[in-house]
Amino acid sequence: MVSSRSPLLPLRNEAYRRIWIASISSNLGGLIQGVGAAWMMASISSSENMVALVQASNTAPIMLLSLVAGAVADSFDRRRVMIASQFFMLIMSALLATFAYLELLGPWSLLTFTFLIGCGTALNNPAWQASVGDIVPRSDLPAAVSLNSMGFNITRSVGPAIGGMIVAVAGAAAAFWANALSYLALIYALLRWRPDFPKNTLPREQLGPAIFAGIRYVSMSPNLGKVLFRGFIFGLTATAVMSLLPIVARDQLNGGPLVFGALLGAFGIGAIVGALNNQRMRDLLSSEDIVRVSFAGFAVASAVIGVSSTVWVTAAALVLAGACWVLALSLFNTVVQLSTPRWVVGRALSLYQTATFGGMALGSWLWGSTAESFGTGQALLFSSGLMLAGVLIGFFMAMPAFKTLDLDPLNRFAEPELHLDIRPRSGPIVVQIDFEIDDADVSEFLRIMIERRRIRIRDGARNWALMRDLENPDFWTEIYHVPTWLDYVRHNQRRTKADAEITDRLRDLHRGASSPRVHRMIERQTIPRSDDVFHQPHIDHH
Repeated sequence: MVSSRSPLLPLRNEAYRRIWIASISSNLGGLIQGVGAAWMMASISSSENMVALVQASNTAPIMLLSLVAGAVADSFDRRRVMIASQFFMLIMSALLATFAYLELLGPWSLLTFTFLIGCGTALNNPAWQASVGDIVPRSDLPAAVSLNSMGFNITRSVGPAIGGMIVAVAGAAAAFWANALSYLALIYALLRWRPDFPKNTLPREQLGPAIFAGIRYVSMSPNLGKVLFRGFIFGLTATAVMSLLPIVARDQLNGGPLVFGALLGAFGIGAIVGALNNQRMRDLLSSEDIVRVSFAGFAVASAVIGVSSTVWVTAAALVLAGACWVLALSLFNTVVQLSTPRWVVGRALSLYQTATFGGMALGSWLWGSTAESFGTGQALLFSSGLMLAGVLIGFFMAMPAFKTLDLDPLNRFAEPELHLDIRPRSGPIVVQIDFEIDDADVSEFLRIMIERRRIRIRDGARNWALMRDLENPDFWTEIYHVPTWLDYVRHNQRRTKADAEITDRLRDLHRGASSPRVHRMIERQTIPRSDDVFHQPHIDHH
């Protein structure tokens, strides 16, 4: 019997369970391929920086393409997006395996193929992570995010060891073929999934405006900004361990691919332990406490790995690192999802991934270069010091409390009856809302209006302003613009139940006989260009 507090609760959902199990197969293949790529690079290149760039070639596409992928995930059928990305990665992996078998791979062609596979991952990730909220109830979302991390790290605990054995026995090409075949199970599971997405009555947003809407939403959401910054710092510093681990296995521990795979397995075991204890940690500690523990624990692990010359000591440190890795990243992911409504969740997740994996890509280059200049152990010690600095950031940029907001659509808006021939692209639209506020309530009114402005701009309003009548000081007017009538409708449909409190408090402060009056107007240019008062007529001096 699965407890209502169990981290395994989402597995009761058949669709989630099927895709989760298939994802384990796909993740297993990806880890096998990662071992093959890292070890092949260590074999064909003596440059520590080139070895570290294998990790960067996987993470850089997520930094570069995630924002576009997030807009695609929010604008198109997420299931089809995932199927397309899985087929793309299957084809690239098969080509990589073929080139490796024919001995046509060099350092740069290997990086090119891993970069292209990373592009498929970048397209897939926002769609999959956003789809979790479509499959399981919102109350199960934290457990589902932890389960995703646990599923990946189950494979991490055995996948690298399997990958090491495959590379040792059959070569890197066999590892690449194993990865290509691993996509088939997930493609099959996605083809069987029949999600019931809510129908959108509005036309699909164009890609450019959709991207800017996502950036605007996150920039006007202070809690999301904190998560993105902390995720970037964590990715920048923590990636030193994963980027330099092949060199640690080869040089500090004098091991081969089996030792490398076993070390990655130890990291995976730690991550499973972290995922299983996620809920317990959240019951005992605040979000900020968990992030600080994760930074500090990873710093200790990185320092130990940097000085260790024993496999068992390094493996124990990697268990600690794996637990801290999953505690931090799953918390970041969950906070983003619980702080974002469904219409923009793919873009918010993509920005989070851009920040975190951008930090990882930059860190892979940084720590690889540091290792070439000062040695691998010294680079890991440097990264440990920066991880401790990540703890200190929390004292002036604390993580938001771990809580669930009701971000379902408010659904209070009904399109008014219009007496002009207005089309979806008609505009610009100017909106004015009139309030009557007692002088005693002005301070409270202005304080609420600060939040009102943030919500308006976050959801697409432009040129927001608040004005007070000079002759009748009790009368206030809120005014803002949107480009078109379609944008105005979309702006109102983005309002969530969590935003209703602001609207309700403003209505309580309003002292008019009826509700605040809303004026919806369309701008019209009435002065011909030739009659513009600023037009300087030609003066004939003859």
